[in-house]
Amino acid sequence: MLEHDVIIVGGGLAGYRAALEIVRINPILNVALVAKTHPIRSHSVAAQGGMAASLKNVDPEDSWEAHAFDTVKGSDYLADQDAVAILTQEAPDVVIDLEHLGVLFSRLPDGRIAQRAFGGHSHNRTCYAADKTGHAILHELVNNLRRYGVQIYQERYVMRLILEDGEAKGLVMFHLLDGHIEVVRAKAVMFATGGYGRVYNTTSNDYASTGDGLAMTALAGLPLEDMEFVQFHPTGLYPVGVLISEAVRGEGAYLINADGDRFMANYAPSRMELAPRDITSRAIAYEIRAGRGINSYGSAGGPFVYLDLRHMGKEKIMSRVPFCWEEAHRLVGVDAVTQPMPVRPTIHYCMGGIPVNTDGQVRRSADELVEGFFAAGETACVSVHGANRLGSNSLLECVVYGRRTGASIARYVQNRKLPAINEQHYITEAKQEIQSLLEQKGKYRINQIRQEFQDTMTQFCGVFRTSELMGEGLEKIGEIQQKYEDIYLDDKGNCWNTELVEALELKSLMVVGNTILQSAFNRQESRGAHFREDFPNRDDGQFLKHTMAYYSPAGIDIQYMPVVVNMFEPKERKY
Repeated sequence: MLEHDVIIVGGGLAGYRAALEIVRINPILNVALVAKTHPIRSHSVAAQGGMAASLKNVDPEDSWEAHAFDTVKGSDYLADQDAVAILTQEAPDVVIDLEHLGVLFSRLPDGRIAQRAFGGHSHNRTCYAADKTGHAILHELVNNLRRYGVQIYQERYVMRLILEDGEAKGLVMFHLLDGHIEVVRAKAVMFATGGYGRVYNTTSNDYASTGDGLAMTALAGLPLEDMEFVQFHPTGLYPVGVLISEAVRGEGAYLINADGDRFMANYAPSRMELAPRDITSRAIAYEIRAGRGINSYGSAGGPFVYLDLRHMGKEKIMSRVPFCWEEAHRLVGVDAVTQPMPVRPTIHYCMGGIPVNTDGQVRRSADELVEGFFAAGETACVSVHGANRLGSNSLLECVVYGRRTGASIARYVQNRKLPAINEQHYITEAKQEIQSLLEQKGKYRINQIRQEFQDTMTQFCGVFRTSELMGEGLEKIGEIQQKYEDIYLDDKGNCWNTELVEALELKSLMVVGNTILQSAFNRQESRGAHFREDFPNRDDGQFLKHTMAYYSPAGIDIQYMPVVVNMFEPKERKY
């Protein structure tokens, strides 16, 4: 059996930053990471726009209080304000720390870190590395972990969280290379497994974003928080769905409809294209619904609108957002210097996740914590984003709460012993699960079931929702989940069996999707990214609270938890 003081699941920013903090505080601790992908291929590498911090390099009037207010207002007042205060107070320090680790941020002419405008932010506070910010940060963190000798188990799929007697004790993992099953025990387990974009049929997320950490947590009997709040990024490149960063609008691009109008003037006149993402996504969806979308011939009535960069000029486009230009050119043949880009909303981010306190320790309920179990980053919900995340706050959360959770773990494991685990029991169960999938003589291919599930989630739990629509969606999902018992695999081998991994991932997608839909069905109001056409108003009296969803095959039990309101009283959200 493998043994470590700390085992972290996830090869992205939050997990790497936590690992770095642990070994900085106590270099003798034995820390290891498990990554489903190669270490520099986690989805964090795709983060483009930047990370927010009130450095005041561009706008001396900025402050952490202003950043906190923008974040809480952007969250539609569902964010926990104690967590937001930590996020915004520590932001400048973590940016400087990343710079000292070697991250090459873009610069002002005098050498200071540059800062750009971003949606929902009242000041220019987003630090960036052109439009490859996640890439720049991730590479430096990996290099620093190597310097400290942190072990990385790459290309391993974690099948199970070992949770016994209310304590996280370790993991069961499957080596993609040869199918070998391994059990790891540790004094503390941390999940930093990212999001679940592949629950939907069009997403900016990579193929590995299948919500595995969320599903393992739910299947262990622990709650998931605020899963109904799914962020649609306004500018997914049509028809492929990949992200065109908000940085493009931050640098001055326009959104225009089939009539050539900058239609955001009708939805958020003070912020225009830099309104929060939920408002901008709904505006685009309204324009398309009203027949002012554009089709591939450039006339009205189509499924997308234009993102127009042409007035920005070639030099600015190629220096500030070169990757976005390259993606549009490579994927849809558009030269953004001379042609507008076709865009429409795409699934981008999960505001909800594994409930944690501000030290990253996982909650069993509103009042109880789970021993030995921590989480941070997109997979966690400390609730700094509430019902809608502001752009450039996600990289910030990964680094602030990755660092903070790492420090918390370093303290936590000091006087703990390695737990006792019946290794053979877990290996036998894992082998039986894999063997039954390999031997199953079903009639459905995995892709067929997955596509049907993703299409159902997109149709019945999208930008606009109603009770009738989601009720039908829950019925359909139940039918699709039964079909999972009737899948078959062509590949029966144990060497790099990606079909087997896809079967395990499909189980995760179904658990997560079911939880999203049931949580959304129960929240009878509109708040942030969750928009109910049958309940179009926010209802603070009934729903100024966090959803806590407990999954079981028999159904999902919904409970609620109070929101921390200690700085800004909720009021109407206008831009």
